[in-house]
Amino acid sequence: MKTGHVGLNVRNMERSLSFYKDIFGLEIIRESKENGKKYAFLGHNDKITITLWEQSQTEFSKDQSGLHHLAFEADSIETIKRIEEKLVNIGTNMIYQGITPHEEGAESGGIFFLDPDGIRLEIYTPSGTSYHAHNNTEGPACGFF
Repeated sequence: MKTGHVGLNVRNMERSLSFYKDIFGLEIIRESKENGKKYAFLGHNDKITITLWEQSQTEFSKDQSGLHHLAFEADSIETIKRIEEKLVNIGTNMIYQGITPHEEGAESGGIFFLDPDGIRLEIYTPSGTSYHAHNNTEGPACGFF
């Protein structure tokens, strides 16, 4: 088996659609704008990556069981740098400053940040981050944050 898609509850569909389309370059595959039943299926070439469901009243809480974080693999460190610049320019809450290896000396790593609803996200690459500082003293960068 492999992951098909991930569904996320959001508070404001328009804000979340804008964020995920802009940052991840996702396209709307299908959506409903019906009041009380707003949703959107996002992805590429009719392959769904994320579904958004406007049915939350509060921000994401790491204190409850459920999603820890959602990670996306990028093709290069350059791609991560371009996305990081976009995130910083729109005032996104970054968990660490700059590209962070998954562990001290690790080749893999990336950027860690929050979406508009406080959902923890990661964009990483399997290699090219070992020359960056590991910014987490609590273990793996994608662990306790």
